[in-house]
Amino acid sequence: MIKASSAWAGEGLKELWQYRELLYFLAWRDVKVRYKQTLFGVVWVVMQPLLMTLIFTVFLGMLARVPAGGKPYPLVVYTGLLPWTFFSSAVVGCIHSLVGNSNLITKVYFPRVLIPAASILARLLDLAISFGLLAGLMLYYRLVVHYPLTLTRNVLMLPFIVLLVVLFSLGLGMLVSSLNVKYRDIGVAIPVLIQLWMFTSPVVYSLDVVPEKWRPIYFLNPLAGMIDAFRTTMLGGEMNKFALLVSTIATTGLLVIATYIFRRTQRSFADVI
Repeated sequence: MIKASSAWAGEGLKELWQYRELLYFLAWRDVKVRYKQTLFGVVWVVMQPLLMTLIFTVFLGMLARVPAGGKPYPLVVYTGLLPWTFFSSAVVGCIHSLVGNSNLITKVYFPRVLIPAASILARLLDLAISFGLLAGLMLYYRLVVHYPLTLTRNVLMLPFIVLLVVLFSLGLGMLVSSLNVKYRDIGVAIPVLIQLWMFTSPVVYSLDVVPEKWRPIYFLNPLAGMIDAFRTTMLGGEMNKFALLVSTIATTGLLVIATYIFRRTQRSFADVI
């Protein structure tokens, strides 16, 4: 049994800081492995949300006429897909991260949480690249011209919202990766559940399609508040403070639970994995 000290604070912030270089190299390794020997390289980062935006625009925006709240429907979809794509790819990448690094876990001690954290960190590069395409779309639709004051006010919330999505992804990623070490069914079930989760979140539609009376219940989905806040930050409008509060509380609770379970299960990783 390989284990660290029994201090509660995460894995011990001091210990994590000592291993910060390992976190960087693990994340950089994940980036290089994903794009090694690919013909288009990082172009694939923007291809997925861009193609999905095109498909949803044709079938839902043009044919089904899904309400977009007066905003260009492609922008509504893309601003929903941007945080969603990061979340889904980050969590799915975390599922097998511990199992895939079994050679490290069984040979040397380091804070095990660095492995799923590196998987999350590597996806931040994808998110940053996708922001470039979003900026191009906003210029194309002249959104900055139409909503300059609203965008200026809301954009100040962008770092907090991105951090919230990252922490929620980290909490869920820690949870599923630790459980997948012992129960490999997790690796099969989670991707399916995440796909279903997409349609219960305002990714390809705006909140205009959700009746007002049902929104308090709808916002119990933490991702609903995050995606809506991200879209409001980018496209303008009034931010739903209740939804953002629910998302913040849910993220904090998930991190506490995930950290506790991760610390309890990591003691036997080397034996079970």
